[in-house]
Amino acid sequence: MAFSKTRFEELIRELASKFLSMESNRTSLITVTRVESDPKGSVANIYFTVFPDTQQNAALDFVKRQRSEFRAFLKNNARLMRIPHVDFHIDAGERSRQKIDGLMGGL
Repeated sequence: MAFSKTRFEELIRELASKFLSMESNRTSLITVTRVESDPKGSVANIYFTVFPDTQQNAALDFVKRQRSEFRAFLKNNARLMRIPHVDFHIDAGERSRQKIDGLMGGL
């Protein structure tokens, strides 16, 4: 990779956020929380949350269908030597943290 793994992941996160904002139908709020990549930058796992929670399955189906379009978006909007294989996942860790924060706020 031409730049650090951290910068690479942040670039993918920013572009995924922009792409999903442009492509979503606005029935739910999809927030990209983090990206994890392999050391070579050939795979990028994109994690996101959905509001409301009831739209999670629909949002996951939507983003999975958009993978090839997102790779094309990356190719056109990022100066990367290699466009990574991307996959999207619901960020269960972030959802758990939000629930704990909500419970702690009531104390």
